[in-house]
Amino acid sequence: MSSPSDAPDWRTMSQEDRDLGLNNGVAVAGSADIVAGWERRSTEMRARYSDHLDLRYGPRERNRIDFLKAREKGPTLLFIHGGYWQHRAKEVFTLFAAGPMAHGINVALIGYTLAPDATLDEIVAEIHQGIGFLAEQLPGLGGDASRIVVSGWSAGGHLTAMALSHPQVKAGMAISGIYDLEPIRHSYLNVKLGLDEAMSRRNSPVMQAGGAMKPLSLVVGSAELPLLRRQTADFASHRAKYGLPVTYEEISGANHFTIMNEMVSPTGRITTLIRQLFERTAF
Repeated sequence: MSSPSDAPDWRTMSQEDRDLGLNNGVAVAGSADIVAGWERRSTEMRARYSDHLDLRYGPRERNRIDFLKAREKGPTLLFIHGGYWQHRAKEVFTLFAAGPMAHGINVALIGYTLAPDATLDEIVAEIHQGIGFLAEQLPGLGGDASRIVVSGWSAGGHLTAMALSHPQVKAGMAISGIYDLEPIRHSYLNVKLGLDEAMSRRNSPVMQAGGAMKPLSLVVGSAELPLLRRQTADFASHRAKYGLPVTYEEISGANHFTIMNEMVSPTGRITTLIRQLFERTAF
């Protein structure tokens, strides 16, 4: 779980190189078309599972959860969308419920207030609030409140790591996440996030002494930006250092967007890892 050999130290990079080193949209040709395809397919899937959409867990506009039921009294995967905490919405990601649902796993997708309308402290708090709400609602929705696993992509991977401390969460599946916010604080992304050093450190999982003693699977694409691959490798090493349950792997050939093919497919690697997490926490 050593850092990728091609990953530079962000502190030694110029501002321009650091910004480009974190910019997935520039790094992946056609990424806008990929996301537009996600949105089209998600709209179709939301139409098929329209019974429990936009369940309100808080007072703000994006404080809503969609619940897609695969099986009565089945376990539930809560998915947190990405977009560097300042873009996109849960409605873009509904299609990724397909892989887990093929195995009888219910899927909930959570929205949250985006920066700059919310600080990162507030976003993390909203996720925790949403998990508590979901746990309370699951019996009435036909789910099992004792079997919640959290997953997320990109910024959602970071929020997955931050959600592990919630008492209702049994495990996490973090995809291409950010676990050290200091590079973010020193990049173009901080214009909207407004991180200061204190907020950055308290919301950086890799800077915490220890963490939740719960299984966490970490994946990143081998074709992703080196700075982002380093984020995942360093966080895996951090958890191993403290004796916390963790698995780590790079998905061969996957970039920041194509890695999600491994979740939409019932036989995808991420779907398999999610199944394994539920098997490990079935008690």
